[in-house]
Amino acid sequence: MVSVTSTTVAALGVAGITALFAIVYWDARRIEMGRPRLWAAVASGAAAVGLALYLFVPTAPMTGVIMTSNTGLVLYTFEREVSTEEDDPADPGWLPNDSAGGGKTLESTGSSGESSEPSSDAGKERV
Repeated sequence: MVSVTSTTVAALGVAGITALFAIVYWDARRIEMGRPRLWAAVASGAAAVGLALYLFVPTAPMTGVIMTSNTGLVLYTFEREVSTEEDDPADPGWLPNDSAGGGKTLESTGSSGESSEPSSDAGKERV
């Protein structure tokens, strides 16, 4: 027999999963991410599996149910982060958040203790 609590959880879960699909789809289209329906299905599908585990597998550990439910949303968030970051080439001269760089590079700072002049052993072969 289905209790009132299980019915309420199922109804709220389906409503939440539907809202999750709509929000992820809207967000993926807003940032012009490829395949927005697929990402919405991944996020809401994992939540649906978590809801099914909670409702129909009484021996499922709650941590597993929560992790399963969050997996799709976490994957979407990672992909969203990757697709929205800038594609500036890496510059070893300064940190990424240092916009000016101060005109200094790692080679010009001389902090490594090595000289920038060629060594006298440059033409010799080492054995």
